[in-house]
Amino acid sequence: MTEAIAKVCESYGVNPVEGVLSHKLKKHLIDGNDVIINKETSEQRVEEFEFAPGDVIGLDIYVSTGEGKPRESEFRTTVYKRELDAQYNLKLQKSRAFFTEVNKRFPTLPFAIRAFEDPVGAKVGVKECVDHDLLTGYPVLTEKPGELVAHFKTTIAILPRSTVVLAGEIPLASRFESEKKIENAGLAALIASDLWKREDKKKGKKEDEKKE
Repeated sequence: MTEAIAKVCESYGVNPVEGVLSHKLKKHLIDGNDVIINKETSEQRVEEFEFAPGDVIGLDIYVSTGEGKPRESEFRTTVYKRELDAQYNLKLQKSRAFFTEVNKRFPTLPFAIRAFEDPVGAKVGVKECVDHDLLTGYPVLTEKPGELVAHFKTTIAILPRSTVVLAGEIPLASRFESEKKIENAGLAALIASDLWKREDKKKGKKEDEKKE
């Protein structure tokens, strides 16, 4: 997957963004251990894994007209996620009230501060929770001035005989025009292929009869 991303980016004269991971999803878990790295570097590598029936992948593709090396912006994030392994007795009453609501409403998935009715209490609570590693923020990242970053996100499920797009199916090729194109025949054929391979019912029936 990572190699295919790199080849497509090369064809279009852009760079895959570093530090981006696509995770295998599970119930109440958006960041499983099996990941696809958007761009591999000498410092950033991941273990390979094979897709298997039943896998659900949250695919995040980021590309940039710049170097693909984002840095943290001066803008503060408003999106956080609970760190389940961390424990701490919060000192401030507003922090405790905020954290209780987080555990009740967002125990495992990310949330935005705007989801809370008391924004002042939420801001106070976030600070103390972050200071003691109870919450992790999703930083706002930026490229160099004048560069553009494009983000494509989709969720796919791998079935025994097919791959289905659950969300985020956007026909990019038909929506945007470019002077560049993919010259590699193998890569072009891969992209043109249909993710959904419909099962041949007659063939499946014959195989079942043979097993019997």
